[in-house]
Amino acid sequence: MKIYVYIDGFNLFYGSLKNTQYKWLNVEKMSQFLFPSDLITKIKYFTAQVKIRPGDTDVGKPQRQQTYLRALRTIPNLEIIEGHFLTHSVTMKNANGTGFSNVIKTEEKGTDVNIATHLVNDAHNNGFELAVVISNDSDLVEPIRIVIGELNLPVIVINPYPNNSIQLKNIASGVRSLRAGLLNASQFPVTLNDIVGQFTKPHTW
Repeated sequence: MKIYVYIDGFNLFYGSLKNTQYKWLNVEKMSQFLFPSDLITKIKYFTAQVKIRPGDTDVGKPQRQQTYLRALRTIPNLEIIEGHFLTHSVTMKNANGTGFSNVIKTEEKGTDVNIATHLVNDAHNNGFELAVVISNDSDLVEPIRIVIGELNLPVIVINPYPNNSIQLKNIASGVRSLRAGLLNASQFPVTLNDIVGQFTKPHTW
């Protein structure tokens, strides 16, 4: 079958990659391992540019992200679609129930809407025979329902987290998980080349 893969980058990172040695992930290789008998014709990777927040001690995050996006761009059939971060000061109640505090809140905006838009649009344009959504975001229930129920195309959800979203599980054509062995087998080489030149996996992450 002809497959399009839709990846929620931050959902994948926080669900399966953070605090692991698997961050240098080749998502094409991973997709091919998951669907060895099918043709991965398009991978769409949804993310946003990381920014340093006030008081953030890890100032290398944006550079590491850019290096990883550079690695992803070596995959010929991969497209990166970017949302954005919104950072603002909000007043929130203290956890102990006494008083309020001003905190800096950072929210990633656009990924769920972008995935939904691309998924439904590609389905209408007969881009795929099977869609694979790598996310556990229940905001994607409605677009997945439309593609399956109204456009009669299957959608498999790959859950990066240990527990499945019940809403996604109930609507998807199938649900699978990501295991450490698969992630370990799907790493980029330490050194890569692109049209700019040679670059390497970040030493720390």
